[in-house]
Amino acid sequence: MLIVANWKAYVEELARAKKLLAVSKRLAREDGIAIVLAPPAPLLGVLSAKNKSRVAFAAQDISATAGGALTGEATAPAYAAASASYAILGHSERRAAGDTDAVVAVKLAHALAHGLTPILCVGEAERDGEGRYLALVREEITAAVELLTPRERTRVIVAYEPLWAIGTTAEHAIDPNDLAEMVLYIRKVIAELLPGKSARRSLVLYGGSVEPDNVRGLAGASDVDGFLIGHASVDPHTFAELVKQLT
Repeated sequence: MLIVANWKAYVEELARAKKLLAVSKRLAREDGIAIVLAPPAPLLGVLSAKNKSRVAFAAQDISATAGGALTGEATAPAYAAASASYAILGHSERRAAGDTDAVVAVKLAHALAHGLTPILCVGEAERDGEGRYLALVREEITAAVELLTPRERTRVIVAYEPLWAIGTTAEHAIDPNDLAEMVLYIRKVIAELLPGKSARRSLVLYGGSVEPDNVRGLAGASDVDGFLIGHASVDPHTFAELVKQLT
């Protein structure tokens, strides 16, 4: 089970970041649990510098540029140099800030070219009775991998994050049966984009108001490979309780 903790901009103090890392190191000792932390960029290098645990690190985003005279940009090679292994790309908050499908596709290509495993975020803003949201999710996945070779596509992790479920409570999160259907649908889309049986190696995560109260039900009712956790990952106690529900 892959647990990706997206700290967003919630964690700003080094002491708090170190406490969350210490908790994650203990949790990562559990069998079957892999933990990836995505701290704010300035903290990532500090935390990863002396990390000798099973905890891995992710960039919350990367630049669509290849470097140069671009003040403030953080490129894929820079994150790789800071010991990031993953990159969260296409998150709804980045899409809202202007990342189009074409920009996300370029970022995926940059990430893979420099050894980062992309975590591609997809998801609809709202559900409709005609199933148009399914076409939107398909389009986001298809457009994102357009520039990639078949081998590169096998390395992409898809994180399904419906916007309507983000930032709500567990009671308003996705229904476990609906999640199971979406995971099956996403696997079908991936299978169409990958040769032979290679799609079986692709991971599908879920994100959207995942909390200790609902994570076990979501995991048990679906074939999901893990979770992309937001606000619940920045409180040591809550995060520990959430991960323990999966062990």
